Amino acid sequence: MKVVALVSGGKDSCYAMMKSIQYGHQIVALANLMPLDDSVNELDSYMYQTVGHQIIISYAECMGLPLFRRRIQGSSRHLELGYKATQGDEVEDLFILLREVKRQIPSVTAVSSGAIASDYQRLRVESVCSRLGLVSLAYLWKQDQSLLLQEMITNGIVAVTVKVAAMGLDPAKHLGKEIAFLNAYLHKLKELYGINVCGEGGEYETLTLDCSLFINARIVLDEYKVVMHSSDAIAPVGILHPLAFHLENKADVQSLKSQDNIHGICLQKVGSIFEVKDSLEECEATCKPVDYGPDPIDDIDHKFKISRTNNKSTFSICCSLQDSCNGLQEDLKIVLGKIESQLLGLGFGWENVLYIHLYIDDMNKFSEANDMYVKFITQEKCPYGVPSRSTVEMPLLQMGLSRAYIEVLVANNTDKKVLHVQSISCWAPSCIGPYSQATLHGGILHMAGQLGLDPPTMNLCKGGPGDQLEQALKNSEAVAKCFNCSISTSVIVFVIYCSKHISSSERLNIQEKQETILGQMKISHSQEGRTYKALDPLFLYVLVPDLPKRALVEVKPILYVEDGTDLAFEMVTERPCSKAPCFWGFKQENWHDSCIQKCVISGKICSILLSITSELAAKICLDSLPGGYVNDVYSLPKAHMETLSKFCIYLLDKVMIDNGFAWEDIMNLRFYLPESLQMSVELLQPFFSNAISELAEMSQNNVKSGEEPIFNIVPVLGAGRSASSMDDVVTCELMARKS
Repeated sequence: MKVVALVSGGKDSCYAMMKSIQYGHQIVALANLMPLDDSVNELDSYMYQTVGHQIIISYAECMGLPLFRRRIQGSSRHLELGYKATQGDEVEDLFILLREVKRQIPSVTAVSSGAIASDYQRLRVESVCSRLGLVSLAYLWKQDQSLLLQEMITNGIVAVTVKVAAMGLDPAKHLGKEIAFLNAYLHKLKELYGINVCGEGGEYETLTLDCSLFINARIVLDEYKVVMHSSDAIAPVGILHPLAFHLENKADVQSLKSQDNIHGICLQKVGSIFEVKDSLEECEATCKPVDYGPDPIDDIDHKFKISRTNNKSTFSICCSLQDSCNGLQEDLKIVLGKIESQLLGLGFGWENVLYIHLYIDDMNKFSEANDMYVKFITQEKCPYGVPSRSTVEMPLLQMGLSRAYIEVLVANNTDKKVLHVQSISCWAPSCIGPYSQATLHGGILHMAGQLGLDPPTMNLCKGGPGDQLEQALKNSEAVAKCFNCSISTSVIVFVIYCSKHISSSERLNIQEKQETILGQMKISHSQEGRTYKALDPLFLYVLVPDLPKRALVEVKPILYVEDGTDLAFEMVTERPCSKAPCFWGFKQENWHDSCIQKCVISGKICSILLSITSELAAKICLDSLPGGYVNDVYSLPKAHMETLSKFCIYLLDKVMIDNGFAWEDIMNLRFYLPESLQMSVELLQPFFSNAISELAEMSQNNVKSGEEPIFNIVPVLGAGRSASSMDDVVTCELMARKS
């Protein structure tokens, strides 16, 4: 991509440019924001470094690139973490500046910035980029600051301090010193006082005088004075005000100019300076959010398949069309519209949605699905953060569903913490669009489906499914760390979607690799002195026709992260078994445990995976309906499928009772059924609905049976607890939480 680089003069923005070039991008222009008054050294700004702005003008000549500058007319008006376009805010100056760059250089598609740890700054850059249709590149984001500082020094960045404001930093001693000289001392201050060695906490600011990007000349600072802002005895604050400087030409400039990654614009603009002077008032219209509201849905009497669980605090709604002959976009439009109306009818909106499962019939139409999706789910409609999401292709049409099938997890409040990073970085894959990497609500972290994407390039990593799984797990761990947890200790359940293009031998390798990687992570945490009490996670493998980007594996972890605690879980591993009633003639048997995986956190969460293999299906049906069982499990008589549905409900009921949970605690309940059963959802749904209704009549466990089912049937190619044998007749995934 062709990139305009935001430059403050500091080491971070320069190194961000170097990383952008390393990952194959081309810097074609520079952009800088400076004080309205030249005599001012530093602004009271949450966004911009302006100390040393007098020297930035020389960057155009040093790099041989056009420099676009704008005087900051706005101030910090919108102080909430998530930014909304606000007239008179200093962020609008950035918008105007980059808009002009894009007008003059239409080929620009990305913006580079030096954000390392500030969500406030990153979110504002991402907001401006989103409005202008640009990609945010933040290759320093979430990187270890000690390693980052050393990399900058090793890669030849010559930067001096132009502001110090931290305990242990003395303006008289440390201003004007190179970062290479201060490196060891900064690490000592980190040990003593916990400072950020890259200055991310405002401890110091720098000015780059030379680096490999400066192909024409380096900057020589001839004279400066120290201006004290505060003479505080503990943490004095001072800045360096340049008085005189000159440029020193570099040798062999002509040979260096042949580097195509630096020079990519017309020669007459090389080294030019452009001052962007549009006023904020003239831009008032651009500050208004764009209305992405969906088109009105035609008033047609559609038949829907809708389900909803009964948990009072967190519940799921699932919707699909019945007997649709539309295309994917039309189906998705109608289904999203129906869910929106369901939410409104309950007094909620998209801002209450925590997670979305998007099932589509054809991954070739993924972009079409996204185009319609963004007409409903937008940042404007979700001020507390857009929901996390996973997208997979499922055999929907083969089982009588429409081309789009949506499940949303809804909370009755907006007390959620959302991680939504849109910048491309080395940290984890970006979310280019209205979905988040993860959403934390009520102690449960719902993570978006993670592919084996290389974060800085956003390409699938090279190698087979095992390599993609390893990268997907690394990406998941990067996201988990943002919530002070780990996928090796805090996961309740892993759902691993596997493409049908994976061979049987590769499937076995996937499972072995997952166990190895998680084991290595646990050892690493132990060596680091972390003493988390690890959960015993559940594993569900689902075979699907296709995944986004033609990926072979997608990992979807759900984690337990109790807010404000040290993650010392009280887990329930075993309870005395209750004497469960013999519903439908089923009696408690020792082999029932072989069907069940469970992860229970006492009084809080109960997660159950129930797996009915063909062998168990034969036993269940033979025990209850002697004789006549067909060996080919995918030619099950309806009566046998009815028996299996009752057994699933019976066993789920028993496990929940044994662990102190009830049906009204269920957040989501899914039955994964293979298309090879050759039974439609319309045929299968009554089996489970009737079983739940009959249980409600027989039991005392408060099973609510309403007009809508409390479960969701998901058509799959296969599913199971093992990657090598995803051939269950029925697989159930249940998550319950105490309200």
